[in-house]
Amino acid sequence: METIVILDFGSQFTQLIARRVRECGVYCEIHPYNITEEKFAELKPKGIILSGGPSSVYAADAPIPVFNVFDYAVKNGVPLLGVCYGLQLMAYQLGGEVNKSAKREYGRAEVIINVPDVLFEGIGEHSIVWMSHGDSLTKLPDNFEVIAHTENAPICCVRNNEIKIWGVQFHPEVHHTADGKIILNNFVKKICGCAGDWDAEHFIDNKIKEIRETVGTGGVICALSGGVDSTVAAVLLHKAIGDQLHCIHVDSGLMRTEESATIERLFREHFSMSIDVVDASELFLSRLDGISDPEQKRKIIGKTFIDVFEVEAKKFRDSAFLAQGTLYPDVIESVSVKGPSVTIKSHHNVGGLPETMNLKLIEPFRELFKDEVRNVGRTLGIPDWFVDRHPFPGPGLAIRVLSEVSDDRLSILRRVDDIYLDEIHKAGLYNDIWQAFAVLLPVQSVGVMGDERTYEYVCALRAVTSTDGMTADWYPMPYDVLARMSSRIINEVRGVNRVTYDISSKPPATIEWE
Repeated sequence: METIVILDFGSQFTQLIARRVRECGVYCEIHPYNITEEKFAELKPKGIILSGGPSSVYAADAPIPVFNVFDYAVKNGVPLLGVCYGLQLMAYQLGGEVNKSAKREYGRAEVIINVPDVLFEGIGEHSIVWMSHGDSLTKLPDNFEVIAHTENAPICCVRNNEIKIWGVQFHPEVHHTADGKIILNNFVKKICGCAGDWDAEHFIDNKIKEIRETVGTGGVICALSGGVDSTVAAVLLHKAIGDQLHCIHVDSGLMRTEESATIERLFREHFSMSIDVVDASELFLSRLDGISDPEQKRKIIGKTFIDVFEVEAKKFRDSAFLAQGTLYPDVIESVSVKGPSVTIKSHHNVGGLPETMNLKLIEPFRELFKDEVRNVGRTLGIPDWFVDRHPFPGPGLAIRVLSEVSDDRLSILRRVDDIYLDEIHKAGLYNDIWQAFAVLLPVQSVGVMGDERTYEYVCALRAVTSTDGMTADWYPMPYDVLARMSSRIINEVRGVNRVTYDISSKPPATIEWE
């Protein structure tokens, strides 16, 4: 499979580079800047992109690859594109100079193309780009030439045709760069020579072959949460290996109203697949008793899922694998190395399994974003009404109760969430929103009901728009809809007397509160 490899130097936009490249129909992966040359070579990249980052190349602790990536690119004839910090690193290591800018450049800028180049095919002489840098190139490496500039950056875009290396000071991956997708498309297809035929059907065909080769004649246990990711994974696995698949749904007691019953009915009636439902709610709630720290909650829930599956797996002695619906953002957010994106929160379905289980992991969507999984689901024939369901976190409602988890608090939150989603559906807004949910805050406020003083919980409503969950904007819920939601929640849910609406974007906030 043709692969573009992105080396991550800590930019908040690194994931967007991957998204834009994949939108061009070309598969790509993000790896930390300190990947070894051996592992890097195993990826057999058709092209290399060096991301931006917050560091200065001349700083003592600047992130520098552990092998000479430029030498690798030249020796193997692999084109390379440096973005922002990636451009500066390239210039610095190849004999140019980088210094503090006389005037830092953040936000929109007009780039003027000096020299026609394949990177800019289909773009006019002037274009709007997005800048975010405090350092600039002040001297080019030998045999490089300037191909574009801005008013503040005389050396904005450079190339060395002979060794197939390009660099841009701006961020082509962000929406604000008007022709950014054209630039990336030119790089991966016209410069790197990628066919651009990577799509859902291509992914399914390759993954089915891979699953069959990996599994052989053994069995696979699928951890089925009932969300989009694990459901699409289960349908894909069933298409690949049929009755060798054993689906297990664990009712953790942290689900939404009637969620487990709905999942069981859906798989048996719509997909004609067998499913074992395990009620482990008492075990989960007992282990969460007295725990309020969100990281502790996630780790306890993750371990408890594994413990339950360890018991259930013994019923299927032919099984050598455990399948999960892990996504690429889960992997990215759970990785922490110096330079690239810090660990935001751990994900209970990212990592290894206890040796005592003697199971190997199968994660068919480990390299996909959420919208890509949805496309796979549609291609597999899963109905839109299910594929378009809002994401639901693996730890369930435990991370939406922002305090110790209890039956009482979970019950209150379920009723609030039911009303919230019901009103969103009635208003015809569900498909306009990436994710909507309610949060029960560890706060009580004074209110008045029937001329009597109340002291009850505050709940927050959250709704965001996004394409992949890596970034998100808060959804501008109509005031009349908010009014109906608030009125119903306060009138119908005993224990809540105040409703708030969250207008935080990601970043700086995350989508989930915990």
